Amino acid sequence: MRNISKLFKIQFILKAIPLIAVLIISGFLFYHLKQDKDPSIPTSALLNKKVPEIESSDLLKSNTNINNNIFFEKKVLINFFASWCAPCEAEHSLLIKISNIHKDVFLLGINYKDNSNDAIKFLENGNPYNNIAVDNDGKIAMDFGVYGLPETFIINKNGIVIFKHVGPITQKLYDKKIKKLLSN
Repeated sequence: MRNISKLFKIQFILKAIPLIAVLIISGFLFYHLKQDKDPSIPTSALLNKKVPEIESSDLLKSNTNINNNIFFEKKVLINFFASWCAPCEAEHSLLIKISNIHKDVFLLGINYKDNSNDAIKFLENGNPYNNIAVDNDGKIAMDFGVYGLPETFIINKNGIVIFKHVGPITQKLYDKKIKKLLSN
């Protein structure tokens, strides 16, 4: 009788292990799905690291060279855009609004693999940027890990990347995250 009881306990434990494993895995997956993240968008390797070096000419100011010194000790919003990018056009009016609200934030546009005349025409309805770096060969974008336009980064006053967003900025994203980061 004792052997039957022991055998029953062992069988019960062996049957319970897969069930427990499934419950643990389900809990883990549920937890990660509830996080407000899009799994198709990988996090940036730059988060909480020093902003990459930028060396470029300015799209609109031919005598201006752009490098990291132009935004020394300022909060910076960097936005990669192009005139041929429809989502860039969709977010453009919100960037103008952000530049009007957050006067103390330096907005750096980085014009990615674009025709200069087309880029200038793109800005005819308003230019939210303090400066616009020209990235004809895509080197700046590569240093930032950009893989689709538009992409936006926020850099704190210490030159550390504190935020990255792939895709157009929306009012909801601005209200939920960006406004707070730019206001602090």
